[in-house]
Amino acid sequence: MPNIKIYTKTGDKGTTALIGGTRVSKDSPQVEAYGAVDELISWIGVLRAHKVSEPQAVLLRRIQECLMTCAALLAAGGNTNKKLPDIAVTDIGALEKAIDAMQNNLPPLKAFVLPAAPSTAAFCHVARSVCRRAERCAVTVAHQSTLNENVLTYLNRLSDFLFSLARQLSADAGMPDDYWLPE
Repeated sequence: MPNIKIYTKTGDKGTTALIGGTRVSKDSPQVEAYGAVDELISWIGVLRAHKVSEPQAVLLRRIQECLMTCAALLAAGGNTNKKLPDIAVTDIGALEKAIDAMQNNLPPLKAFVLPAAPSTAAFCHVARSVCRRAERCAVTVAHQSTLNENVLTYLNRLSDFLFSLARQLSADAGMPDDYWLPE
């Protein structure tokens, strides 16, 4: 199989092609949305590259796969005849199951949590905030075109998962939550 050419020069004037072939400006809501998801995939990769358990690493890789699907669905926006994968309800359920398992092992929340050490927990918080931005961008796309509603649900649940994972990683490192307690 020949190598895929990395540069095409078709985007040199500030446009890109969506799935389905429609060309749009690189600052369009769809590009902004799948770009935020792409950034999130990279942050999940940062988490995988650091000290996480094997089950956490396996789940994080599955999350990256689901996020690639979210990005493809955002890039299509319902405007393609190409068969794309879907975000399955079981993938959302897997996040919920993981959240519930972590929450059962963590102390109850007392206040807002400030991102802090260990580094893996801080990376989770960065990923969580990028996830929230991706979700906001996806909502904009959903208002403008057809979007599988599971994309929004998945991104919403994923941010909850990442928050819970950050707390779990802190607890695993013997570090309590760093609460924001305004005076």
